[in-house]
Amino acid sequence: MLLVDDEADVREGLVQEIDWESCGFAVIGTAENGREASDLAERLEPDVVITDISMPFLDGLQLAAWIREHQPLCKIVILTGYDEFDYARQAITLSVDEYLLKPFSADSFTDLLRRIKDRMDTELVEREDIRHLKEHYRTSLPLLRESFLASLLTRKLPRTIIEEKMRKYGLTLGGGCYLTAVIAVYPSALLDEEASGSSLRDSGDLDLMLHAILNIAKDSLGSLSLGSAFIYQDNIVLLFMNQDGAAAAWLEHVQVTLNRLLKNIHHYLKLFVTIGVGSRVRDLSELKLSYQDALLALDYRLVLGAEKVIYIDDVEQPRQEGIRLDELKEQTLIRSLKLGTEEELTNSISRIFDELIGISCTIHEVQIYLLEVVTTVLRTAKESGIELEDLFGPGFQLHAEIFKFSGIPEAKAGLLDIGLMIRRQIVSTRQHTYKDIVQRPFPIRGRTMVNQS
Repeated sequence: MLLVDDEADVREGLVQEIDWESCGFAVIGTAENGREASDLAERLEPDVVITDISMPFLDGLQLAAWIREHQPLCKIVILTGYDEFDYARQAITLSVDEYLLKPFSADSFTDLLRRIKDRMDTELVEREDIRHLKEHYRTSLPLLRESFLASLLTRKLPRTIIEEKMRKYGLTLGGGCYLTAVIAVYPSALLDEEASGSSLRDSGDLDLMLHAILNIAKDSLGSLSLGSAFIYQDNIVLLFMNQDGAAAAWLEHVQVTLNRLLKNIHHYLKLFVTIGVGSRVRDLSELKLSYQDALLALDYRLVLGAEKVIYIDDVEQPRQEGIRLDELKEQTLIRSLKLGTEEELTNSISRIFDELIGISCTIHEVQIYLLEVVTTVLRTAKESGIELEDLFGPGFQLHAEIFKFSGIPEAKAGLLDIGLMIRRQIVSTRQHTYKDIVQRPFPIRGRTMVNQS
């Protein structure tokens, strides 16, 4: 506590008459004006400053402003008389914690101190909780990052969510091209007789082996700023990204790195591994496709042999990009039909057909894509108890109708009309179901009651 008052008897009286210790405080200094008080506060860093409002050189409000700027956690109490109270109201803008009108009793002053002490104790606990939370978050951050990266391998997340997570976790994953590689370890196999002396292999501890490989992988990728490495489902996943280089040079760099990594794992760990490399994708939201291809590449070890880097593009024709009905679009379409507004359904179908704009693919690939869309609509209608023949007439076959349109714009408009009718029927059926539930009889104490609304 720092006491500030230009009257010596007031300062001395407070020091002598108040039982500071029982209130949880100790007076560490007194000052007779604001200038002296600011010098003391800078040196002593008090928890609370109690100051008179009228003082020479630097008055109480000016001192409060200085404290707020330089020691924002410090509590400020203003002592003021009735004739100065209007002036003291200016202190509201300075976030002064308490006022005390002169003259005051020792009891009222003691009550004030205890209120401040209780408030400070509460704030201290809150700050400690926040500190612990921040520390827990800091130590958990590597796991959160890996969990996010793993989610990219199994789900197609919207770009907005990906960017939000990247900012939140401090990840830099920007690039014009991405691919994944998967390192699979086979601890039961030995590369040569020299490996029989490997204590790591003899331990049989897969987790230990994975972390040893991960360390080597991180060293290889980190030193070259190529991407990230993490453990996922008993494998090591490598995420490569091309941030600014030419595609051919970047891919060659990746190939050199993977070959060196394979040799380093053999040299340092004497472990038997195969690396499967997926296809290149243009966006992080498509990373799931590259990961699936990397796993497929690993399956070719049965044909090509293990202890190799196997590229999916070397063993299979590259997949066509951009004409898949991915999980995100499919789930959005289903939700829009069942629970969405007409606007949401319109937007969902528009995004589905936007995939076909400017893409290079065969008519057969377009037909397969549209059949996937139609199948999703039919399945949703069936799950909701909707018969399309009841809506569109006997013999109606959506799989056939979609190919009667003269072009993509007409197919889009036609499917939207059909989707809107199905949506309205689902809404109507749901409303009738709710009404039946509300009006259903139910027994109360031996009698049958009927809900009426």
